[in-house]
Amino acid sequence: MTETSWPWPSGAATGIGSLPGTDAVEAQRIILGELPDLPYLPELPARGPGADLIGRTAGLLVELPVELYAGQWRVAGRPGRDLKRAHDLMERDLDQLTEQAEGYTGPVKIQAAGPWTLAAGIDLPIGGRLLRDPGAVRDLTGSLAEGLRAHVTEVRRRLPGATVLLQLDEPSLPTVLAGRVPTESGLGAYRVVQTETARSALRTVIDAVGTPVLVHCCAPDVPLELIRTAGARAIALDLALLRDLDPLGEVIDAGLGVFAGAVPTRPPAAGRVPTSAQVADRVRLVWDRLGFPRARLGQQVVVTPACGLAGATPEYTRAVFAACRDAGRRLAEG
Repeated sequence: MTETSWPWPSGAATGIGSLPGTDAVEAQRIILGELPDLPYLPELPARGPGADLIGRTAGLLVELPVELYAGQWRVAGRPGRDLKRAHDLMERDLDQLTEQAEGYTGPVKIQAAGPWTLAAGIDLPIGGRLLRDPGAVRDLTGSLAEGLRAHVTEVRRRLPGATVLLQLDEPSLPTVLAGRVPTESGLGAYRVVQTETARSALRTVIDAVGTPVLVHCCAPDVPLELIRTAGARAIALDLALLRDLDPLGEVIDAGLGVFAGAVPTRPPAAGRVPTSAQVADRVRLVWDRLGFPRARLGQQVVVTPACGLAGATPEYTRAVFAACRDAGRRLAEG
């Protein structure tokens, strides 16, 4: 296994991104209280357009304005009220992070959609996803890289003692690679994107931001080697969706960190959150099956929920964070 240092403390836990509700003040307070070793800037999609994954990230694009049309984000001729709303929501969230995390000196995580999820989620002005036009995808990638570099710089300015981690959310990446993104009619699908093309776009963004990047993909068939060779420091995935452990073992051995989604995003049938011991055991089971020494487990792995928690209750969210936090500490102890 490759020896490396990690931009998070041993035994860390964090969330993936989205939380329930519309109260940014309370959401940030919960995160800083429950996840003190690796807090993050939360997303509250219940606030509406501009707070969703696509709209929130599109608000960070440079010289590529977007607007809502029939409930779908599309490239616009000029900035308008939809883009202003996305900017305003992000500014409020950053203000809360600045105020509540004042003096914080550890790692802090921010999230944004990656280039392929954006390309599959934003329309061209003439209709159809950006994904249909390779030139438009290149323009989008460059705009995103520039926008995220500025976003990282802004967070560093607001929290000068913190280390910023950027999470790129790429739930659409496997379907893009497989040519399974449906066209508007639903009768066809967009072209297959070649592995090297996908890797190049991810690398463009990762190289531009100047901070450690992890890629989150809560889907089956995560392209682990593509993500590693694009320059990511870690992969965030749902352990319940793992089918073949060999590819995961290979990228771990090559030095990729893992944000292990080990707690369901909704309460199980029994209605109880798994205990921290159960969560830790679930992560250990996968690690042991891969054959890696436990001494590295608490360093290379961060415990997380399986995905975002926007559909959960506030009570369940708190309990999940507490279970992840305590499970991470258990893993660090061996």
